[in-house]
Amino acid sequence: MPDWTIKDIPPQLGRSAVVTGTGGIGFEDALALARARCAIIIAGRSPEKGELAVARIRAAFPDAKIRFEQLDLASLRSIKEFGSRMRAQRTSLDILINNAAVMTPPTRKVTSDGFELQLGTNYLGHFALTAELLPLLRNAEQSRVISISSIAARSGMINFEDLQAQRDYRPMQAYSQSKLACLMFAIELQKRSQTAGWKIESIAAHPGISRTELIPNGAGPRSLAGFTRSFLWFLFQPAAQGALPTLFAATSSLAKAGGYYGPKRLSETRGAPALARVPPRANDAAVSARLWEVSEKLTGACFK
Repeated sequence: MPDWTIKDIPPQLGRSAVVTGTGGIGFEDALALARARCAIIIAGRSPEKGELAVARIRAAFPDAKIRFEQLDLASLRSIKEFGSRMRAQRTSLDILINNAAVMTPPTRKVTSDGFELQLGTNYLGHFALTAELLPLLRNAEQSRVISISSIAARSGMINFEDLQAQRDYRPMQAYSQSKLACLMFAIELQKRSQTAGWKIESIAAHPGISRTELIPNGAGPRSLAGFTRSFLWFLFQPAAQGALPTLFAATSSLAKAGGYYGPKRLSETRGAPALARVPPRANDAAVSARLWEVSEKLTGACFK
């Protein structure tokens, strides 16, 4: 089969999407969906970055149905307010792309609710957001929730004894845990959707190694990872290429519910979308169920 590209995205006219994150993979997701005539809401913390992203997409596609909504995934209050606005404005939602992320801040930081920043933003924030938007997703005919993981999930482990890294904060370890949690959430959400009859397809994806601002914004431009990103840029595939597994998961009829997609070349670091390898820990049903229960208690989220 030929490599899948944005030209293979089926027409999205009449469909709607919420994409978290205003730059990098999130921006490329929104740009490609706008090209396919999907109605898009870009959700992010910064109005300035959000409006700039909207302006750039409208410059490319003047008829694009796109707007920005403020959402801080590091704040449960902001997530609830966003959910309330969406439910007041809309009756359904076809696609939710849980993309925004924080990566490896050198010192431990916390969200406004006291969660370790990476777990709180990358995973718990999206867990709560999905619950807020569940009524809209259930009202759509063929809705999909796309959770963005990472090849870092391979080395991740859910440490229930120190979930918030209060005793031992290691930046990459905390990031890997958050991204493993995102993958486990995607798999568990699909199981629960099937059991409950929600008719929501939950799919995971990862972008390989891509040229985004995730590393400079997290570890910092002067960190070793930041220098690698800046001066060895050719090791990172373009963000538009890194977005393809997400777009495939969100739109392709070939994407399977409960599946996991990433780049197919060089140990899933680059290339066209293909099935990704699921780390064994992500398939631990007992840990997944416990993580779900813990996440409900921490966030107060209710899936029904």
